[in-house]
Amino acid sequence: MGDILLKILYILCGLIASATAILSFKDKKHPARVGTTMFWGFLALILIFGEYIPANIVGIILILMSIITAIDKVKAGSIKGKSDEFKQKKSEEIGNFIFIPALMIAVFAFIIAQFTDLGGLVGVGIGATAALITGLIMTKAKPIEAIGAGGRLLQQMGSPCLLPPTLAALGALFNAAGVGEVIAKGISSVVPMGNIVLGVIAYVIGMVVFTMIMGNAFAAFAVITAGVGGPFVLSQGGNPGVIAALAMTAGYCGTLLTPMAANFNIVPATLLEMKDERKVIKSQVPVALALMVVHVILMLVLGFK
Repeated sequence: MGDILLKILYILCGLIASATAILSFKDKKHPARVGTTMFWGFLALILIFGEYIPANIVGIILILMSIITAIDKVKAGSIKGKSDEFKQKKSEEIGNFIFIPALMIAVFAFIIAQFTDLGGLVGVGIGATAALITGLIMTKAKPIEAIGAGGRLLQQMGSPCLLPPTLAALGALFNAAGVGEVIAKGISSVVPMGNIVLGVIAYVIGMVVFTMIMGNAFAAFAVITAGVGGPFVLSQGGNPGVIAALAMTAGYCGTLLTPMAANFNIVPATLLEMKDERKVIKSQVPVALALMVVHVILMLVLGFK
């Protein structure tokens, strides 16, 4: 059941990508009409028919998408949404209830992940669908307006919105290729085996740095845990549940510091049209550094009771 629902959700995502491609193609004033149409069209093709397309063909499509992005041919169009006056009026009418659809995503994801066998990813998809329906009811908007707004948002975000799944897949490849073992050999030449404090510091810093490189703590976790967490921390008697949880949140400190985490640090700057696209990261540096120290202390105190 879960696999079927997941396929349906991928198809729905593909349909949104298709709508974005169509919007781009119809936009006569689009600064990169052909490239943007091709990019979102390729993505729609993969999301809807990916399991039926040979893997090498999918790889070629992804390379083409990368080339289109590299030559700066994926851009936002000139299609405008509702006026600022209309948005202000609706904001005053709905007030804080506008946060209900967003909260529904988290609530559905948690409930479905905890109390069913469908998994968190299906929960997020179902939550997003429920949030969309709720949002349409609250705003009295038409479904076609939601599609148009979604297409405009995707164009504003651009290719960085695909970084999280891409980097997560890269992390799995790194782990399968034995990168963790290489890291372990490098760490062992600096950190003496059996020194818990240095092992924990190396684990936390490793998670932060590798997350900065990968842009995704999930991608970093498998590699750094295999290379550092296992041999230098868990082997010394650390509590696996506590250590693993703190390692993941330590990785999020790296998320605060990297443009590779584009959906958190670059996309918001783009949507808000900030002059300094690194402003979000710069503002988060003190918090990230402080949290790194806190994670080292917590891992030592709570992980080795």
